[in-house]
Amino acid sequence: MPVLTATNYAAPFLLSNRHLNTIFPTLFRRVPPVQYVRERINTPDNDFLDLDFSRIGSRTAVVILHGLEGSSNRTYVTGMVNIFNERGFDTVSMNFRGCSGECNKALRFYHSGETDDLQTVIDHISPDYDHIHLVGFSLGGNITLKYVGERGSSINKQIRSAVAISVPVDLHDSSSELEKRHNTIYRMRFIRSLGEKLIEKARFYPDDISLDGLSAIRTFREFDDRYTAPLHGFKDAVDYWKQSSSVFYLSGIAIPTLLINALDDPFLGKGSYPFSAATSNPNFHFETPGEGGHVGFVTFSEKHYWSEKRAWQFISQYS
Repeated sequence: MPVLTATNYAAPFLLSNRHLNTIFPTLFRRVPPVQYVRERINTPDNDFLDLDFSRIGSRTAVVILHGLEGSSNRTYVTGMVNIFNERGFDTVSMNFRGCSGECNKALRFYHSGETDDLQTVIDHISPDYDHIHLVGFSLGGNITLKYVGERGSSINKQIRSAVAISVPVDLHDSSSELEKRHNTIYRMRFIRSLGEKLIEKARFYPDDISLDGLSAIRTFREFDDRYTAPLHGFKDAVDYWKQSSSVFYLSGIAIPTLLINALDDPFLGKGSYPFSAATSNPNFHFETPGEGGHVGFVTFSEKHYWSEKRAWQFISQYS
């Protein structure tokens, strides 16, 4: 049965609180620097994506997808780059549109269900590699799971496995969870960052983006209703969440795929623990450590965090 309660991660005593395990890596983790080589590639709609390569000369690549308002420079990304480089794989850290330090050209930007850009990346790198693996965090994990699920058995045969970490597979449910008081600091930080990007984009599209009322937005439902949904062709926030949630695509997964969601993740509601999907699909493996927070899994005594070692263990089986 591919549903596992992973008992081999235990949070350090000082970080047993789920919020501390979530926040600590952002504020205090130091990761050896990564020597990225950036490549800008064009998208079919005349926009661009910035990819950060860390090459060691391998014929196997791991494509890494960051979370909401992240980038290739986040420590959870560079930590994953380090472990795979050390163990013989190239990495390709994908920056979503508008997340590489420069506003993208199109009116649209990125969202939780956008898988076409990942396909553009796969098409770009596939001539250079024999095997490709995917690792996604949070929003990037939802994109990863949706991508492999919607492509099913027709997925590019070079893609051998996928790992997704701390993923809100049910976006509606997790949006409601993020509205709770204990998540206020995270929610407002995300909304403030997204708002800053909207303000910048409105300079180029003043007739398409109204900033009236932006400062009053306090929830993802409000933000997604007002901006994400209409800018990306959805009816409203609920329609966006329904079409973009990877939980509805898990049954189609046809390659070995691992989802790791800690049971104490403050961002995730009950809908983001898809036990039934894992019991019915032998390709979909689901692990639920009791601790770990959101993209936490801090390990003090070793160089690599538990989630990085677990991703390596899983992917190395299929290379």
